[in-house]
Amino acid sequence: MSDTRRRVKVYTLNEDRQWDDRGTGHVSSTYVERLKGMSLLVRAESDGSLLLESKINPNTAYQKQQDTLIVWSEAENYDLALSFQEKAGCDEIWEKICQVQGKDPSVEVTQDLIESEEEHIEEMPETSPLIDLPTCELNKLEEIADLVTSVLSSPIRREKLALALENEGYIKKLLQLFQVCENLENTEGLHHLYEIIRGILFLNKATLFEVMFSDECIMDVVGCLEYDPSLAQPKRHREFLTKTAKFKEVIPITDSELRQKIHQTYRVQYIQDIILPTPSVFEENFLSTLTSFIFFNKVEIVSMLQEDEKFLSEVFAQLTDEATDDDKRCELVNFFKEFCAFSQTLQPQNRDAFFKTLAKLGILPALEIVMGMDDLQVRSAATDIFSYLVEFSPSMVREFVMQEAQQSDDDILLINVVIEQMICDTDPELGGAVQLMGLLRTLIDPENMLATANKTEKSEFLNFFYNHCMHVLTAPLLANTSEDKCEKDAVVGSAKSNTICPDNYQTAQLLALILELLTFCVEHHTYHIKNYIMNKDLLRRVLVLMNSKHTFLALCALRFMRRIIGLKDEFYNRYITKGNLFEPVINALLDNGTRYNLLNSAVIELFEFIRVEDIKSLIAHIVENFYNALESIEYVQTFKGLKTKYEQEKDRQNQKLNSVPSILRSNRFRRDARALEEDEEMWFNEDEEEEGEAVVPPVEKSKQEDDFPDSYEKFMETKKAKESEDKENLPKRTSAGGFKFTFSHSAGAANGANGANSKSVAAQTSPASSNGSSSKNATLTTAVTAAKGSLVGLVDYPDDEDDDEEEETSPRKRPRLGS
Repeated sequence: MSDTRRRVKVYTLNEDRQWDDRGTGHVSSTYVERLKGMSLLVRAESDGSLLLESKINPNTAYQKQQDTLIVWSEAENYDLALSFQEKAGCDEIWEKICQVQGKDPSVEVTQDLIESEEEHIEEMPETSPLIDLPTCELNKLEEIADLVTSVLSSPIRREKLALALENEGYIKKLLQLFQVCENLENTEGLHHLYEIIRGILFLNKATLFEVMFSDECIMDVVGCLEYDPSLAQPKRHREFLTKTAKFKEVIPITDSELRQKIHQTYRVQYIQDIILPTPSVFEENFLSTLTSFIFFNKVEIVSMLQEDEKFLSEVFAQLTDEATDDDKRCELVNFFKEFCAFSQTLQPQNRDAFFKTLAKLGILPALEIVMGMDDLQVRSAATDIFSYLVEFSPSMVREFVMQEAQQSDDDILLINVVIEQMICDTDPELGGAVQLMGLLRTLIDPENMLATANKTEKSEFLNFFYNHCMHVLTAPLLANTSEDKCEKDAVVGSAKSNTICPDNYQTAQLLALILELLTFCVEHHTYHIKNYIMNKDLLRRVLVLMNSKHTFLALCALRFMRRIIGLKDEFYNRYITKGNLFEPVINALLDNGTRYNLLNSAVIELFEFIRVEDIKSLIAHIVENFYNALESIEYVQTFKGLKTKYEQEKDRQNQKLNSVPSILRSNRFRRDARALEEDEEMWFNEDEEEEGEAVVPPVEKSKQEDDFPDSYEKFMETKKAKESEDKENLPKRTSAGGFKFTFSHSAGAANGANGANSKSVAAQTSPASSNGSSSKNATLTTAVTAAKGSLVGLVDYPDDEDDDEEEETSPRKRPRLGS
């Protein structure tokens, strides 16, 4: 049975009054013939063996505790408990038990509890007298300890003992006995006192805590808890609290009540976290009141500090004062870190007020100064504070940095300081960088940006981020994939260049983090990141990392490309085909050989996605340029499937064309080409102007993206017309990406007249190049021409073939562009 509602742990109480785990299984209630009654059965989830078979006895007292526990006594000294994974399952079984016993399921206990005879303590109605406590004397300590531990299993008796302890001022008397025992070195008595004080804590009563944690009592309570009978030597908790733990006042606290609260909270937290053993499954709620006690103390401390504006102003003044020495500043930052941590205990509306107070006092400018400091500890604490602020209100942080941008240089903007910290993290595992990357992602996530009536935070902030910060974020990526780095070690004729410094593990990890953030941008930022990728030719640079010896980095680069292709955006698709950007991916696949690993699967998934989604322009590009290299891969049908899709599309286009009279076809074809030629080039103008003359005059940038024709047919017709004209004057994009095109298998695509012509064109268009770069131009131009020339085959216009050849060989036709 896999139903988690019925999943339980079975416990039995051993002689030492400790619960033993008997195993985990699934519980059911069924009629058992042998036991002649409804019974609880638990079968082990591991092997189905029977962990428990217990008849629901009409007279047994079953107790439901903490919503997920059912406890009962099977025999005089045999206590059982079922701990349910889910409350619903506990309620279900509880109803069955109550049904058998004829009780209302709303009760917590099915029978009146009758305590054993020896104790002579009977359960009575609420008006019954309290528990009689033995007199507080040394020789009665054992009796007191037994009494305290025996009541813990009964909620009613716990209440009564708590009342008795409160009314008689019993705790203070016990603590006096502790001092006597310690002076006499009475170890047995001290062990009993440990049991007593621990038991009293487990009574879970706030009124008793008030007494135990008061200034006069708390150290003696800690003293009692040092003498755990299971330890050979007592612990030295009091010595730690009085001598080792130092209370640092960054600014003197004048309010004595506040000081007392801070001391008390620290000590009680110490008792809970250090002294008391980790609670078992049954004790978790025994200390719920202790947790609440600490919680409310923290709320009070935060509120009192927050109201004391003079104190906070002084802290801020010293934090930002250049004269403050480093040790003092470190203490101030740690104080704020703890202050923010305490604030998490506040209710939402109070937390709002808290962070607004900090913002008003200038927490963000202060953090900006502190995060840029050399001290690692200070920077780490400042990062934690920053994370609290970002978590609380990303909008508040965004608003601050945008205002700041109007007054200061890019270098000292808060977000750029954060990015610098991320890039310069000295930790080999980049722990801090990972945390900062998470915060940056929150800040640039459009999901948490507000759109108000008068302004949209999203467009404003993203404009700011891409103008002022993006170059800082991508700097390490661009530096490590720059052309000179890539060509320094590239071996001519080999598909793999032994490049890049990301062979250094720490740098590789950093680049992986940056790529993760950029991949997030591709998914969420649409046109901002699209402009950035196109203008910087970013994908080409990223794909250089496919050569890294660190597979995780190669996979990050591949994931970036996969996200771009996943958008199915025709602008991106044209950018990829025009730049021949599948080549590094296919190189990586072929270099990976027959190894069946994550890289292999990820590359194949990329091509499978293109096939399933039928992205026609990419299918055509892959098949025409790389099919020769890929057709040998037969352990998946992906590449054959791509070829089939390509051929089907080609046939479909041919049929379409054959059904149109030739005169109409050529006229329509010419007209569309002219109408759309400028749109075709729009996204690439800026790029080509940088590196050579633009093929067409620049067009206005404000054109809408949706001018691009969605119809595949129209797209391919335009492509055909444009390619036939472009053959004369290919864009001189020789080394923008710094990736050497040496893919041996693409030669087939550039065979024949096409290849020969393009080489001669390359020679004409780059007479000024020197130092062997002309051969590189030729190689690149061949590859680009091969890609372009091959695309023509997608739409086969029989009537225009002669035209094409004429245009390629006759430069005189070029002036048509101006007409």
